[in-house]
Order: sequence, then C-alpha cells, then structure tokens
Amino acid sequence: MPAVFEYHHQVTPEEIDGVGHVNNIEYLRWLQHAAIAHSSAQGWSARAYHELGQGWVVRSHYIEYRVPAFLDDKIVVRTWVADMKRVTSMRRYEIHRTNDGKQLALAHTNWAFVKFATLQPCRVPADVINAFEIVPDQA
Repeated sequence: MPAVFEYHHQVTPEEIDGVGHVNNIEYLRWLQHAAIAHSSAQGWSARAYHELGQGWVVRSHYIEYRVPAFLDDKIVVRTWVADMKRVTSMRRYEIHRTNDGKQLALAHTNWAFVKFATLQPCRVPADVINAFEIVPDQA
C-alpha cells in the first residue's frame, strides 16, 4: 500500500452552500472520510479499533482553503501520516480537483490515541505504528 493514500469523491448538491460553492464544513468531512479509509486500507478499520478498545480522536484541525470546489467537481484527497509519536500522530492532506489539478486546500489533523472507556491518552500500539509508513515533512 502506498504511503500516500488517495480518497476520491464527487461533489454532491448537499455539499453546496448559499454562495454556490462547497461549504467549508464539507472539506472537514472529506478529511475524516479520507483518514478513515486510509486506516481501514492499512488493516485498522473502526471495528478493529473498537475490538482493541483504543483508537484515535482529534486534538486539532487546520485547513487552508485555496480555491473553491463546485457541484459535480471530482476531487481527490491525498493523505499521509507525517509523524507517529508515543500518543499522538500528525496526518497531512492535500485536496485537488482532478479535472484541472488545482489545489483546493491544504490541511493537517493532530490525532491523539486514547482508551475508549476513559478517553485517556495511551501509547500507540506497535501494530498500529507498523501499519503506516511515515512520510516526514520536508524542510
């Protein structure tokens, strides 16, 4: 499985706001869907985390909107794990429109690994760490 995962999507009417472009909250949904799809592709589905009793929760999101998306645009969210620390991980994203290649947004999410029963941070298990190839930030 490649280190950079691609999640494909076509913009629907429900995602369009009163200004006529994709509502900003939809980008966040796309990031979430891409992260979950990538984790599942690496063997860590929501069910696998549930069975473990541990998993990821969001600490923070950052999104820089660059160019708007519109109805029926085909987009790709490229996502990768930029670091994996003891209890946290940084995931990065790029969102592009596929027909013209324009970069729509850049984003990153800081995730924390927690015990579901208590929501207390816990060490990321080696099996989870080993499931993802780290793509470090370029200086």
